[in-house]
Amino acid sequence: MLRSRLRDANTAASPVLRALRGTPDERELPLHLWALNERDELAGGLVGHTWATWLHVTYLWVDDPHRGTGLGSHLLSRAEHLARTERGCGAARLETWDFQAPEFYKKRGYEVVCVIPDYPPGITEYTLTKQLS
Repeated sequence: MLRSRLRDANTAASPVLRALRGTPDERELPLHLWALNERDELAGGLVGHTWATWLHVTYLWVDDPHRGTGLGSHLLSRAEHLARTERGCGAARLETWDFQAPEFYKKRGYEVVCVIPDYPPGITEYTLTKQLS
């Protein structure tokens, strides 16, 4: 109930959100990619969604034996391609922590747009975006 009330209030306050309502871009669509190893076990994956012409990468993970092989780059590139060509997305966003992969994403064209120190305490969170077109 609270979510629907917030959505109604946001729609009333924003002409952009009002214009988005009822269009295909309004729907949040999952985008999941999986990579299996030679034994059909999970080697890596990407979980995200598209909404309002944006790809949001929620999780990107590669198992230790497959790190450094290009699998993570392939999963990310494939998600960006699907979001751009099949869902009309023009941009992507994601969050990562300082000990995870900010440099990995920067090397793939992502730019830091937000830094939150001590989230949680002792860790820095980064929000990065990339233009897909």
